[in-house]
Amino acid sequence: MNHVQDLCNLKHVGFSSLLRVYRQNPLSFRFVDNFPILTTIRCMIWQLLEIFFNVIAPVFVLVGIGYAAGQRLGLEARTLSRYAYFILVPIYVFNVISTAVIEADLAVRMITYIIVVHLMTAVFAYAVARFGKRPPPMIAAYILIAVFGNTGNFGLALNEFRLGADAVVLAAIYMLALTLSSFVIGVIAANWQKGKGGLMAVTAVLKTPAIIAIAPALLVNWTGATQPLMLTRITGLVSGAMIPTMLITLGVQLSASKSIKINRDIVTISAIRLLIAPLLAILLAIPFAVSGLPRDVAFLQSAMPAAVLTTIIAMEHDLIPDFVTTAVLFTTIASVITLTFLMALL
Repeated sequence: MNHVQDLCNLKHVGFSSLLRVYRQNPLSFRFVDNFPILTTIRCMIWQLLEIFFNVIAPVFVLVGIGYAAGQRLGLEARTLSRYAYFILVPIYVFNVISTAVIEADLAVRMITYIIVVHLMTAVFAYAVARFGKRPPPMIAAYILIAVFGNTGNFGLALNEFRLGADAVVLAAIYMLALTLSSFVIGVIAANWQKGKGGLMAVTAVLKTPAIIAIAPALLVNWTGATQPLMLTRITGLVSGAMIPTMLITLGVQLSASKSIKINRDIVTISAIRLLIAPLLAILLAIPFAVSGLPRDVAFLQSAMPAAVLTTIIAMEHDLIPDFVTTAVLFTTIASVITLTFLMALL
C-alpha cells in the first residue's frame, strides 16, 4: 500500500501529513491510480468529513438541542448560565487543576504566550477599526469580540475530541488565562469608549468563581495532598456535567437572539476572531518556545467563535449590544467551516 493510501486510512492525519509525504516521496503522489490530484483531494475530503462528523457535529448537536429546547420549553438562559457559572465551572476548574501534571515553567510560558497572542489580536482589531474610521463604541466592540473567544463551551470539548484527553488540562489552563485577560481587556475597552477607568474590570475578574477556585486547586496540586474519595467522586460527577450543560446553555442563549444582520463590520471582526487570532497563535509560538500539543491546543483555543459572555458585557456597558450579539451568532455559525479546515491542519 502506498504512502497516500496509508495516510487516508489513518484516523487523525492532517493536511500537513500529506505535504510531508509529498516532500519525502513525490512519486507516491504521481502513480496513485494514475490520478494523483484526485487521490489527494479524496484523502483531504475524507479528512474534512471525519473531522466534521466526529469532532464538530457532536458539539453543535448539543447546541442545537439547547436552541430547540429554549424555544419550545421556554428555558431561561440566565438560570442555566448562572448554574454553570457559579457551580459547574469552578468545580470543573478545581478538579482539573488539582490533578494536573504539568511543569511550572511550561505553564508560565503557556499563560504568558496566550495572553500576548490575544493582546496582539486586540491591537490588530483596534488598528483595523481605526483605519476604517469607526466610532469609539464600534472600536471597543471590535476589541471585545476579538479577544473573547468561546474557550469554555466550545474550546474544552473540541480540544478533547480532536487532540485527546491529554489536551484537556492544557485547554483548561488556556481557558482560565484567557477568561481573566479577555474580561479585563474587554471591560477596559468598554469603559474606555465612555472615558472611564478599568479598575472595576480587575476587581470583577478577581471575584469570578472560576478564578477563585484556582487557589485551592493549586494548593492541593503543589502539596500533593490526597483528596477524600467522596470529594473526588463529587467533583468528578459535577465536572462531567459541565461541558454538555454549557453547550446546551449556549443554544438556549442563542435561541433568544432575534435575528442576524450581516454587514461589513460583522464579517471583518469575525475574520479577525476566527482566522487572525489562530494565525497569531502559530506565529508567536516560535519566540515563546511553545510547541507540540501546547501549541496545537492554543491554536484551537484562539480559533473559537466569540463567547456569549461578550453580549453580557456589551449589555452591561451599553456597547452596541445588537452588533455584539450578531457577531456571536455569526462567528458561531461560521466556525463550523473555519474550525473544520483549521483542525485538518493539525
